[in-house]
Amino acid sequence: MSRFWVKARLIVPICTTYLSLSPSIEAAELPKLLGVNLNQHQQFMPQVLHRQAEDISNFYSEKNNRTLLLTQINSVDQLRDLKSTDWAYAALKNLSDRYGCISGYSDRTFRGEQPISRFEFAAGLNNCLSKIESLISNSDSVPQTDVDLVSRLIQEFQSDLAILKGKTDGSQARLQDLEATQFSTTSKLQGEAIFGLGSLLAGDRDSTVLGSRLRLNIETSFGGDDLLLTRLSSLNFPGFSEETGTFQGELAFADPEQDDFQLEVLQYTFGVGDKVDFILGATGTEADDIADTINVLDGDGGSGAISRFGTRNPIYYQTGDAGLGIVGRPIEQIEISAGYLASTANDSNSGSGLFNGSYSALGQIAIAPIDSLKLAATYIHSYDQSDTETGTNRANLQSQTAKLLGEQAQTVSNSYGLELSWSISDRLIIGGWGGFSKVNSLSNLNQQIERGTQNIWNWAATLALPDLGKEGNLAGIVVGSEPTVTNSSINNDNFGEDSQRSLHLEAFYQYQVNDNIAITPGVVWITKPDTDIDSNDLVVGTIRTTFSF
Repeated sequence: MSRFWVKARLIVPICTTYLSLSPSIEAAELPKLLGVNLNQHQQFMPQVLHRQAEDISNFYSEKNNRTLLLTQINSVDQLRDLKSTDWAYAALKNLSDRYGCISGYSDRTFRGEQPISRFEFAAGLNNCLSKIESLISNSDSVPQTDVDLVSRLIQEFQSDLAILKGKTDGSQARLQDLEATQFSTTSKLQGEAIFGLGSLLAGDRDSTVLGSRLRLNIETSFGGDDLLLTRLSSLNFPGFSEETGTFQGELAFADPEQDDFQLEVLQYTFGVGDKVDFILGATGTEADDIADTINVLDGDGGSGAISRFGTRNPIYYQTGDAGLGIVGRPIEQIEISAGYLASTANDSNSGSGLFNGSYSALGQIAIAPIDSLKLAATYIHSYDQSDTETGTNRANLQSQTAKLLGEQAQTVSNSYGLELSWSISDRLIIGGWGGFSKVNSLSNLNQQIERGTQNIWNWAATLALPDLGKEGNLAGIVVGSEPTVTNSSINNDNFGEDSQRSLHLEAFYQYQVNDNIAITPGVVWITKPDTDIDSNDLVVGTIRTTFSF
């Protein structure tokens, strides 16, 4: 019996030490599970849901799963989620075969990748101590060499264990402070603020303005495979379209319709299985929330391209703002997107609403034959949503008729796009797109214009240089032609064919000061703005400072 207590005195301190350190297991793992990368914005599918809701949702689903009881496992072969190829298989098998000291969940799983609570550790330790006590009572079952080894290990690592315990106690205290002051147990708060200095460097007008854009995103997950996105925003940068008289060269973070702090986006995304996702948009939902725009320079104004045109193929701008989107991934290399979005869904007047007013229907197939190459084909059918607010005035028929005739023409359009992005290396990405829209005017506005059809083309080639000069930096070049009317059957000079072809030339360098601040100087050069041969070239310069938090 004396030998029993001698050996127990040597083994129990190790078990006690581990038990005292068990809060560190959860303290070390919870920051990973609750950690939020506030420097990246997410779009769902798989841009938003997988990147931004997964950590929090996994934490809660794992916690809920722990209602299963721990039970003694006689052999590691009883564990359904443990394979012989797992790196810890040999160690677990040795513990099971030698000491019978392995516990699993009542559903015959081990769940070796998830953190454990103090209660779970205590339950497993109790099973283990019972086995050890039984083995020690039979002194022949525990070799003296094992007891001597345990004793030597305790002596050699006593100081290290004391230091580790101090560190984990500190981590546990910080975790308790975080839990006490956290914003929400189910939500994350993200923010982005842009200070934009813009100037007309050349052209018929001279103007310099300082504006801003603020976005606050509240991202909430209820079940782990869903995401409720609520965005509050404030915009105070009208851009230069009124000053220059054309949509060409407009900056990506500008909007002529300035607004106070208000609700901009409210949408709910959830998955059905692993291959289908649904997006329900109440307001602020756009085509890029449903379909991947493919362009690596698409930072939605906060990063990447500095111009609206350089951000994505302009045909994506036709859609908004409430409706339904579906994304399917039948295989890993293919993504199929479809959506229906109406811009007057909350208007009960005649000729408005979700189905009786202006709308767009979107369909896209994206293919990634290899990891470095992605291709997409896009189709958008729109009723009364043909304008993109890029390109020439004639290419925005509804805005042009409202400006010149005081009434917006009703239109129906069919748009087609091809997009490409090819990562030649980690430091060199080329891409581009081509877009074609056929816009039909449905009214003559009291005999002021003839009904007719416009053919509108646009194209772009892009070059991205990630990590240029420093990790996190991004240099970009965009060369293309903004939407231009190449053919028109509307017999009116203000709504007919554009007589000249204009080029869009853009260059920027995004310098990442730190994880939360980026400064982007850039310039946009438009030749023959609004295809007017008599006008001077338009040059717009900007310095965009983006704060992410």
